[in-house]
Amino acid sequence: QAMNDFTHFDEEGRAHMVNVGSKSVTQRSATARCTVPLNAQTFKTVHQGRVQKGDVFAVAQIAGIMAAKRTFALIPLCHPVAITGTDLSFSLDAEHNRIEIEATVSANGLTGVEMEALTAVSAAALTIYDMCKALQKDMTIENICLLRKTGGKNGVYQRAE
Repeated sequence: QAMNDFTHFDEEGRAHMVNVGSKSVTQRSATARCTVPLNAQTFKTVHQGRVQKGDVFAVAQIAGIMAAKRTFALIPLCHPVAITGTDLSFSLDAEHNRIEIEATVSANGLTGVEMEALTAVSAAALTIYDMCKALQKDMTIENICLLRKTGGKNGVYQRAE
């Protein structure tokens, strides 16, 4: 594939931030998800709110929101986006001893918020890992993915499950 086919590279092959100035402002949203599988004892401790470092979900919620707001500072070539809302939810799956994290980010802007939603769930998952690492060292963060997005010239995307 020719270098000029990639939007984040100029004609000379140098990385650059795409100029979105000619795009229309539209209402945009994106929802991402990931899972954090735990062993039975760690899951029970989190579920009962007995993690020594404190309220796992309250801290992960704030981490996810902060990460969405600062995505442009973490991911090269991302534009700063004036986010109008960020919502994170946590679901406890007792059958599989895992935490499912979902984040929805919205904005009225020139560019989408997919990276902000993906960064939000990632930071929330990393925060859960940090708060639980004294209980379990072999945790993983799995299946980080975009579930859906709206707005922009490409319209709606919905992940097939």
